[in-house]
Amino acid sequence: MKLLPLHAQHLALGAKMGPFAGFEMPLTYKGVTAEHLCVREHVGVFDVSHMGEFLVSGENALELLQFTTSNNVAALSVGDAQYAYIPNATGGVVDDLLIYRIEEHTYMLVVNASNMEKDWQWFNEQNKVFGATLKNATDEFVLLAVQGPKAHDLMKKLTPIDTATQKSFTVVQTAVGGVDKVWVATTGYTGAGGVELYIPASQSAQVWEALLSEGEAFNIQPVGLAARDTLRLEMGYCLYGHELTEITSPIAARLAWCTDFSKAFVGAKLLAKDKAEGTQQLRIGFTMIERGIPRQGYPLVDASGNTIGEVTSGTSSPSLGVGIGMGYVHRDNAKVGTEIFVKIREKHIKANVTRLPFVS
Repeated sequence: MKLLPLHAQHLALGAKMGPFAGFEMPLTYKGVTAEHLCVREHVGVFDVSHMGEFLVSGENALELLQFTTSNNVAALSVGDAQYAYIPNATGGVVDDLLIYRIEEHTYMLVVNASNMEKDWQWFNEQNKVFGATLKNATDEFVLLAVQGPKAHDLMKKLTPIDTATQKSFTVVQTAVGGVDKVWVATTGYTGAGGVELYIPASQSAQVWEALLSEGEAFNIQPVGLAARDTLRLEMGYCLYGHELTEITSPIAARLAWCTDFSKAFVGAKLLAKDKAEGTQQLRIGFTMIERGIPRQGYPLVDASGNTIGEVTSGTSSPSLGVGIGMGYVHRDNAKVGTEIFVKIREKHIKANVTRLPFVS
């Protein structure tokens, strides 16, 4: 089990630790609901250093990324970022990721911890044709996400740039908390606003302590993985291994918006067919009408008791106080407002297909 560079700091704060993707991670500190609402109402800081960072550089870096990722990487100027996924050759997804263009011919990819080795092998295999320079820089960075409506007020205390006026999905290198050369990105996984900080690992404790110290005025709390999951679910964001898999069509996942069909990329013909003809299954969000908490793997059924799909993610929403979930259903049942049922312990519990995100 790998330990995060800030492992001792999490223990000192009383974090409940647990295994995730080969790392011992902070799951909660004060409890999921308290941490979740702190991010929605104030500001929270997450240590998500388990995520992987790959550097792709050289004259052929763009060509490699255009072929291996779904979005139009050519649209990125230096300092821009985009969300994309890595399609496989059989119509599914290797992983989803963020792509930052940090220099003219250098890109930083941020991938899921659970897929890090698989992704690294995938890019190296595809790169045999292109000859770009690849570097696994994961151990060089600590990644802290500072999220919430007061995140930018806090950042004003720690950095010379005004992150409140920094354009969404951009990245700049600057000083934070007295540490030089921190990448500050206006990205995040909570829908609550804020930044993500890519910090030199050897200096990460200084930034962590500065965030917590200056953040006291803004009611900051450290936040664990459990609340990160409830926050992303309220926003309807996909999570690999749940909404995205090697056999799930990204078109069924409603990711056509980050798929550029004007370029050649891995699996393009299969995905173009899915888009043109429509997929049998579609990702939906749903809200429980009757009392119950949906969980991954629970069947979704129609009023006649026919199985129409399956829950991929579910929880009790701390913001809304009701059960919410995402899943895949037959496209005939995917319209917003459709009444469906979640099968929980042999009982059919009523729900409605809901427009995403669950919270604005």
